[in-house]
Amino acid sequence: MAEAVQFNLKPDDVPTAWYNILPDMAAQGMPPLPPLHPGTHEPVTPDLLLALFPESIVKQEVSAEPTIDIPGGVLDVYRLWRPTPLYRARRLEKALQTPAHIYFKYEGTSPVGSHKPNTAVAQAYYNKEAGTKRLTTETGAGQWGSALSMGCAFFGLECLVFMVKASYYQKPYRRVLMETFGAEVRPSPTSTTEAGKKILEGDPESPGSLGIAISEAIEAAVTGTDTKYSIGSVANHVLLHQTVIGQEARKQMDLAGQYPDVVIGCVGGGSNYAGLAYPFMQDRLNGKRDTTFIACEPAACPTLTKGKFAYDFGDTGQMTPLFPMYTIGHQFVPAPVHAGGLRYHGDAPSLSLLVKHGHMEARAYTQNPVFEAAVQFTRAEGIIPGPEPAHAVRAVIDEAIEARESGKEKVILFNLSGHGHFDMQAYDDYLAGRLPEVEFRQADVDAAMTKLPPVPVPG
Repeated sequence: MAEAVQFNLKPDDVPTAWYNILPDMAAQGMPPLPPLHPGTHEPVTPDLLLALFPESIVKQEVSAEPTIDIPGGVLDVYRLWRPTPLYRARRLEKALQTPAHIYFKYEGTSPVGSHKPNTAVAQAYYNKEAGTKRLTTETGAGQWGSALSMGCAFFGLECLVFMVKASYYQKPYRRVLMETFGAEVRPSPTSTTEAGKKILEGDPESPGSLGIAISEAIEAAVTGTDTKYSIGSVANHVLLHQTVIGQEARKQMDLAGQYPDVVIGCVGGGSNYAGLAYPFMQDRLNGKRDTTFIACEPAACPTLTKGKFAYDFGDTGQMTPLFPMYTIGHQFVPAPVHAGGLRYHGDAPSLSLLVKHGHMEARAYTQNPVFEAAVQFTRAEGIIPGPEPAHAVRAVIDEAIEARESGKEKVILFNLSGHGHFDMQAYDDYLAGRLPEVEFRQADVDAAMTKLPPVPVPG
């Protein structure tokens, strides 16, 4: 009998509730720290968030319930691609001659090729229910912008996307995909907002950053009519929506008869990794397992490995609340590496707390080793990873090689959060030897860190 490489669920196995990790974290001495008002530095009350989000989203953001039911209208859309497949990478195992068992959850089967619709569809649904007419957002590599454009098209909403300028020109077909769904896409920083104008006055050639694009999207939301803001990562409600990934993966690992010793994912803001990891992290927090969790990031934007756990703005223009998170400073503009979705100066507060308390470890990688791993994975498994999850592939291969050298079998699970079909320029640059090895400059971060708000973190 042939050895199984796919572990598939039935359509009725799509999770019907999202998992909220915050109560389990609080029970283990990690209660969520409140976001602070950007002006007064007092804790933000839920009503202050209503300018940006509908009430249903605000309630999820601050919820202490362990689970939240998924509305039927969201499940109907989820079933276009969910459940997503879990694969065992047997061909990669053979190529590496490793005793490790490697599994990956493949989110590239969604209509726009990534995990992002898991929250985009939910946010579009709740905004439609609340009477919102238009959503604004930011996007780095374009995966989030594509997902929200799709969600808005499904629910009849207008969509305005501020796309980081470096990615806008690196990935033109992501822009075209968003426009095909009906979205308006602007290269950020733009001259259409006060926040964008301020950046361009200081640096007319600015490549942009997610922090800048967030400022522009928020400004457009609060100055627009019947307009709300939608965020693709970092916020509690976003990570909550993504837990359908890990819940499915738990059932699929049961089908495989194994449980992961190591869970790996890439981290920009934290949504795809939290989505896979949090349902497994629940077992660690409750003392049932001692799984290792590895968060992978680009060396050009090393928030978890080089940053500071502090209160900081979520955007460059200082329009968001202050969030307790690992940050390298809201004024930091990362080099324009191809992993545009990982070019964010901070991380989700819940994920940051898990790193701070030792439940997750972080690793940073430069571009060429990442694409070397991605090519090796492609030639073994036939799927081209996006530049973002290619960071996770690098860590997976390193872990598998360590298992080979130690002779110890281990079970590795990672999230292949999106395909790289829109990222051929990045692969062309790597294969042609044109991919620059961007080094992290501590001086740039030190300068950005001097602009952190003078707000102490409790504890």
